[in-house]
Amino acid sequence: MPQRVEPTYPPLDVPKPVAERVWIVDSGPLHVLGMPLPVRMTVVRLADGSLWLHSPTRYDPDLHDALSRLGPIRHLVAPNSAHWTFVAAWQTQCPEATVWAAPGLRDRGQVRRSGLRVDKDLPEAAPAAWSADLDQVVVPGRAGFREVAFHHAASRTLVLTDLVLNLEPERLPGPIRPLARLVGVCAPHGRAPIYLRAVVRLKGAPAAEAARRLVAFAPERVVFSHGRWFERDGTARLARSLDWLLPG
Repeated sequence: MPQRVEPTYPPLDVPKPVAERVWIVDSGPLHVLGMPLPVRMTVVRLADGSLWLHSPTRYDPDLHDALSRLGPIRHLVAPNSAHWTFVAAWQTQCPEATVWAAPGLRDRGQVRRSGLRVDKDLPEAAPAAWSADLDQVVVPGRAGFREVAFHHAASRTLVLTDLVLNLEPERLPGPIRPLARLVGVCAPHGRAPIYLRAVVRLKGAPAAEAARRLVAFAPERVVFSHGRWFERDGTARLARSLDWLLPG
């Protein structure tokens, strides 16, 4: 009997330490265009002891309890136009938390119809709420796309969302693997999918400058939402994954 292919990274829906005051939560899979995708949340404990949740994954009461033992949840971050669908459930369960969203997200019809309350748009520079812990860069694109990236300087951890996908082919169903290779998201040298690269590249110099700033952080590790994240050699691996966008 053939072994079942598992696209995710168990254990799921539990916080796993990455660095001091940084955790990830692996979850999923999600299905996008027929492709099963692992999905990941990043959690940072800020200097004031509160938790910052980047791209929240599906709500789970046991996960909520585990996170609450690390600190009070004060910030829920929807970092681009695709990563917001689980935020509403967390908002309901964490009414004291502030919801931050990528610029323009609140204006999308699907978001308005969902009932998600966006409290604040993510600015170009880190707000006072976390500027002591995190730097941020807005990566622009056409068609209303923006992704906000974050750097935790104390641990040299860069947090992305969809600017890098690094899917391991052996974790994907056989018929899906050619598609993953075609759109350019296969490990070990995954990139943004080809359609997203086109959307971002159309912004020209501002997008290229944003990519340059991300590499200039010189991260040791790079965490992103889908696939095998870069646990070491982050700067070199990031530069390779962003070579389509970096200025020559």
